[in-house]
Amino acid sequence: MITGPSSGIGLVIAKTLAADGFHVVAAGRSEARVTAVVDEIVSDGGSAEFLHLDLASLESARRAGETFIASRRPLDLLVNNAGIGISQRGKTEDGFEVHFGINHLGHFLLTKLLLDAMSPNARVVQVASSVHFSAKGVPFDRLRRGTSLIGYREYAVSKLANVLFVRELARRWPDLATYAVHPGLVDTPLIPAWSKPFLRGRLLTPSQGADTPLWCATSDEVVGETGFYYAHRTRLDPSEPAQDDRLAAELWERSIEWCELAGH
Repeated sequence: MITGPSSGIGLVIAKTLAADGFHVVAAGRSEARVTAVVDEIVSDGGSAEFLHLDLASLESARRAGETFIASRRPLDLLVNNAGIGISQRGKTEDGFEVHFGINHLGHFLLTKLLLDAMSPNARVVQVASSVHFSAKGVPFDRLRRGTSLIGYREYAVSKLANVLFVRELARRWPDLATYAVHPGLVDTPLIPAWSKPFLRGRLLTPSQGADTPLWCATSDEVVGETGFYYAHRTRLDPSEPAQDDRLAAELWERSIEWCELAGH
């Protein structure tokens, strides 16, 4: 399963996995856009299906997870790719700052529900960002406020939450292979148009950005490793807050409460 498969690195990942023989569950908000990807995969000889998922709605994330669980199929790979960049502002349907709600909380709920379907050798790849280094922590008292003028601070917090989530997921489910991945600075709609002239020569193509997430998803080189942060096919140390086990545990417990999930 991959979230956000209709464009950018998500599209590259979905098509590559299908070409490698995976049946791809393409989870996204726009049925028209995602179905077009599914049809392209099928026309190329692959196998895929559409699953409706709006990460700005916890109810939608819950329905998506429950729909897959009801199919009674094993899940070998989950790529949490979808997300929004700094140009977005506002709150989710559930009242959370939009970056935190979509980039972290929606994926948290989906992943937590899908754990019951994970096969013995399953992997979870969470697309994160080096921007998490800009976040000094998770301001729990601000997560239900609106977005600041630019949104960079909130985006950084959501990416820190991605890395912390992978760290805590690995601690609680050590048999599950989990990876937080910085894909690089990729030329996608997540990069605001006004900033692209300043980034000329530094932006990667979607295919280049998909390289490390795909490597973590399929390579034998990372077998036996879990809970770590990667960029350029290399395991790296994340920021100091991202290595804070107490912060990771607190984020997990609060996310459980916000998503109204029972158990751990």
